[in-house]
Amino acid sequence: MSRNSVLVIPSLDPDEQLIGYVKNLIANGFQKIILIDDGSHPAARPVFDAVSVMPECDVLVHTVNMGKGRALKDAFNYYCQKYARDFLGVITVDADGQHTLEDVIRLDGALKSSPESLILGVRDFDDPSVPFKSRFGNKITRSIMGLLIGSASRPQEAVQQRHAKGITDTQTGMRAIPNPYIIRYLTLEGERFEYETNMLLEALHSHTPIQEIGIQTVYRDANSGTHFRPLADSFAIYRLIFSTFFKYTLASLSAFFIDYSIYGMCIFLFGFLAMGPKIWAASFFARAVSSLYNYLVNKDVVFKSGNGAKRTFLKYYTLCAAQFCCSALLVWMLCRYSFFSEMSAKLFVDTLLFLLSFQIQQNWVFREERTA
Repeated sequence: MSRNSVLVIPSLDPDEQLIGYVKNLIANGFQKIILIDDGSHPAARPVFDAVSVMPECDVLVHTVNMGKGRALKDAFNYYCQKYARDFLGVITVDADGQHTLEDVIRLDGALKSSPESLILGVRDFDDPSVPFKSRFGNKITRSIMGLLIGSASRPQEAVQQRHAKGITDTQTGMRAIPNPYIIRYLTLEGERFEYETNMLLEALHSHTPIQEIGIQTVYRDANSGTHFRPLADSFAIYRLIFSTFFKYTLASLSAFFIDYSIYGMCIFLFGFLAMGPKIWAASFFARAVSSLYNYLVNKDVVFKSGNGAKRTFLKYYTLCAAQFCCSALLVWMLCRYSFFSEMSAKLFVDTLLFLLSFQIQQNWVFREERTA
């Protein structure tokens, strides 16, 4: 039985079990397998020599270790040049035996039935057999991504269809990627493990349909063969996850200083008015100037939205109007019914609205329209 996908297996210092694994995949209908020798030690050469003579296998070689991200991108580029016209996409598989033949076959079938979805093979991190560092690291990353980008929850069924919401296993190396997305992922940042995270972030930002399929949780020797560097690779991953939020924070802070300065000046100039009209008038003039600045920076620098200016402008100012009304109303209520002054009340209220606005701008105002 022929399959719908080409398998991509990045590998660094594999042992002989990789030979048997590849033979088993071929025996079950996988016609093409791209393996990447990512600068392995010479002791691993017999393993690659053994698979390179198999007609179904193409072996790409990095003279030095260049990282999993670079290995995947090189394999994707090679696939696009040689095999994309004959297959629906690729399935990325780890070389350490974590991904079973049965699960690879299931993802291949899912690729045929859902050719427009990014398909993730997700592990159950409540399984006690999962090593603590893998379970803890994934749950922390999942929670942070859920807070900053979208909700993340544990799958209740073996298969789930999601639309850019909630990724259960943020570090899975088992993914079925349809042809249209492979080309897009070739240009993503990342040379090591952070590349796989960036792939998920791009899928979330572009509203790519994401299907999750529960897979077996297999670890050899408590995952002692992993090449993941806890400090360096974790830093690179979290830098990507937080990058948009950091830029949003800097843009918002600069806009806030503009807004707060104009607000303070207007409070002084409109001192002859009653408290209510004074707060509303000062808020209006301050927000009119700061919001235009903030819109331009968020669209072109923070979220880098390719959507039309008219569409994002209308959405942004719908949000801005709602945020303005909430800000002015809450500031007035705090000033009237508590010990807050006009200035301290605005500082407190706008900090809360800042966090809410980030989610709305990322997931509604500047969200990229799906193109694939």
